[in-house]
Amino acid sequence: MSVDLRERLRCLPGVDAVLSALESEGAPAARSWLAELIRTEIGNARERIRACPADSPFDPNAFSAVAIARRVQEHLADLARPNPDVVINVTGILLHTNLGRAPLSDAAVKHMAQVAASYSDLEFDLERGERGSRQDHIRELLALLTGAEDAMVVNNNAAAVLLALGAMARGKEVVISRGELVEIGGSFRIPEILEQSGAVLKEVGTTNRTHLRDYENAIGPQTGLLLRVHQSNYRIEGFTAEVSLEDLVALGAKSNVPVLVDLGSGAFIDVAPAGLRPEPLVRDVVSAGPHVVTLSGDKLLGGPQAGIVVGRKDAVERMRKHPLARAVRIDKMMLAALQSTLASYLDASQARRDIPVLSMLFESEASVTQRAEVLVRNLAELFKDNPAPKVSVETAEGQVGGGTLPVEGLRTTVVVFDPRPHTTAARVERALRAGTPPVLARIKDDRVLVDVRTVLRKQEDMLPGLLKLAWKNALGKGEP
Repeated sequence: MSVDLRERLRCLPGVDAVLSALESEGAPAARSWLAELIRTEIGNARERIRACPADSPFDPNAFSAVAIARRVQEHLADLARPNPDVVINVTGILLHTNLGRAPLSDAAVKHMAQVAASYSDLEFDLERGERGSRQDHIRELLALLTGAEDAMVVNNNAAAVLLALGAMARGKEVVISRGELVEIGGSFRIPEILEQSGAVLKEVGTTNRTHLRDYENAIGPQTGLLLRVHQSNYRIEGFTAEVSLEDLVALGAKSNVPVLVDLGSGAFIDVAPAGLRPEPLVRDVVSAGPHVVTLSGDKLLGGPQAGIVVGRKDAVERMRKHPLARAVRIDKMMLAALQSTLASYLDASQARRDIPVLSMLFESEASVTQRAEVLVRNLAELFKDNPAPKVSVETAEGQVGGGTLPVEGLRTTVVVFDPRPHTTAARVERALRAGTPPVLARIKDDRVLVDVRTVLRKQEDMLPGLLKLAWKNALGKGEP
């Protein structure tokens, strides 16, 4: 270590000196965790000093106790800031997994907030005056909407599949087509979920072609379950063959082997009128007769994260009584949000109007174009000074996203924000992410695309100002 570097490092204060500086500013009195935060900031300062070239100017005041204390306070403010933060989604991806998937309806948010802020009859039967089940709040509604004999909910669909496998096939073989051994978000794979459940994987067929005889030949004394996994996040096309659910259920009945369907996304309303490939409706899948069907609450349903289980009464009851059911149970706020979301489906037109994902999905291209043109006019008023970006309207393709309707594009209209030659799309996109609230956009051909289809109506008025500020910051002319 050079002499100059040692001299620079000596300017770093001790923990007590920074604590004193913080206490003089009225910092929190919890010295133990505050001291840990101070050590972290001193360590960061030490690394900055080490990284500084020996011949560069050096200001010891930038590393004083007061300066470190200021950084600690900034760190504390970041920790105290509400997280996750609200963002504006202009990516054109309706169910963006990284952005929390489905935004909730106003009714779901209101109901969730009421339950969160009060005591509730979560597990209390008001009529009988004794303990009840949280599943009772949603069982009849789900059964009515899906045509199932019984229903329950857990905290997500992976948990629903894990619970079903554990309750119905632990220690036994689960027969599944090789074309359905999928990986879902976060690197969770069907074979690994099978292993965790205590079931034994038995693959049949090939990646692209599986026949009924493959399942028939695989069934034996150790077979506990026939598993069907819907291709909700991928598509195999070309020289393919798969067994219909009806035939698989018939084989299960003949062999006295239950059938589980992991439907993944799960649609309660036909999406074909939105110009998309038809997705199997939950009610139709249930009517085919499998013992259990599982699906997500926060995808095409448009509700909160939840794993929904519907099916035959005896199979669902086995899941409800399984020890794992408590470990994966849904909490009161998500239950309230899911109940309100499902209640909207009692009137399909109300669901399309009130549930944001459905409203976006079924919004006409003409309506999206009109909103894009309004945004362009507003931007034209804001960008009167030079230099200004080129702003225009173009047709494009969005996505449903969230592991739903793979390879399906959703025709949409975007506002094209072309920053050339003044700056780059990457700088504009980065400036948008740094805004308050952040705006998440996509880049194509060194242009920023703003898809208004995924902009919530309550956020629409903020967008022009955020775009202008991001432009100024991308040019290096933002407010200090």
